Amino acid sequence: MEKKCDPKIMNRLKRLEGQMRGVQKMIAEEKECYDIMIQLSAIRSSVDKVMGVMAAENLKQCLEYPLENEQAQQERLEQAMKIIEKK
Repeated sequence: MEKKCDPKIMNRLKRLEGQMRGVQKMIAEEKECYDIMIQLSAIRSSVDKVMGVMAAENLKQCLEYPLENEQAQQERLEQAMKIIEKK
């Protein structure tokens, strides 16, 4: 039985959505490029954090709920590790 994603992830994504709208508004209002870049950097950091949380959660689920088929379990773990390595 796999656990669903932590609701905190959805909250983080909603905040990111708001930040993106803020950047769009800044561009429309012709704000300074430097200020926009600061906001974009914050957004990138937030996305990286969400990805890390999700990757860790995925790996945890792989270990807590192993598949009976060893080959399938190995493939599942390798897939989880690929996600972490890409981060």
